[in-house]
Amino acid sequence: METPMRASKKDFHVPETPAMKQVGYGTGVGVYQLNRSPNPAGLRSPWALKKVLKSHKHSTFGKLLTDEAKILQKLNHPNIIGFRGFKVLDDGRTALAMEKCSECLGDMIEQRYEAKLGPYPAENIYKVVRDISSALVYLHEEVQLLHGDIKSFNILVNGDFETVKLCDFGMSLRLDANSGRALGEYCGTNCWSAPEALAEDDVTAAADIWALGLTVWEMLSLSPPHIGTICSQDENASFNLDESSFVNEGDYGTRPPLPDHKFGPEYEKIILLFEQCTETEPKNRPTAKEILEFLETQ
Repeated sequence: METPMRASKKDFHVPETPAMKQVGYGTGVGVYQLNRSPNPAGLRSPWALKKVLKSHKHSTFGKLLTDEAKILQKLNHPNIIGFRGFKVLDDGRTALAMEKCSECLGDMIEQRYEAKLGPYPAENIYKVVRDISSALVYLHEEVQLLHGDIKSFNILVNGDFETVKLCDFGMSLRLDANSGRALGEYCGTNCWSAPEALAEDDVTAAADIWALGLTVWEMLSLSPPHIGTICSQDENASFNLDESSFVNEGDYGTRPPLPDHKFGPEYEKIILLFEQCTETEPKNRPTAKEILEFLETQ
């Protein structure tokens, strides 16, 4: 019998949407800053609240958010966003409360692109890869779970890359303990999807590794993979492409070329890692544990 979804560690009040600051968005949901009332010990840190939009009240997004909450409340790792609570609102919509981080890596990449600052420093990329690989060792080996939608927009950063955390488990799939195959249909974002996922072949933990490699590419190029210009997300689609954007769907599932930039020796291992993670054959990609071991030898 399935364990029922608990409402929350402690019940919490959800204000009307206009009373909260929007800090993010996704397909069918909005993400808001939920300020909590002070307790006798003083102020309490805000939470991030993911809530189904009114326009999608009668869609399947409520179930997807419930499923995500069921997964998240069972996870416990310093590089995975923390579960704080779940609630069914009076109008039937669902809301998931989570630990709040400073910024989304995808937004940070867009801001850096607009400021014309060039590729991220190698040390920042190393930090992202280390922390996300640590989360993936836990997911793939201990929990037998495929994240299924790794990309910069699902990576959160605290401070000046002090801690990096993986979020958004709405597309996660269980991994078969014997075969290592994902159980269910892979529904990750096409730009970051591995070739075997796009071909609807067997998907394993190696699909997350491919997407991590493309996230490294994002930090080098300051653009989503296979898209000509930076694009912004909205509440109804993974990307909202403007008229100047160029998407080459025929390139999905391939390794994008490195940007035309003279990378110094400090990027050598990063570029090698990017190439290894984006090998066409899944068996030729490193595991998350092997990535950590590779980084420790720098």
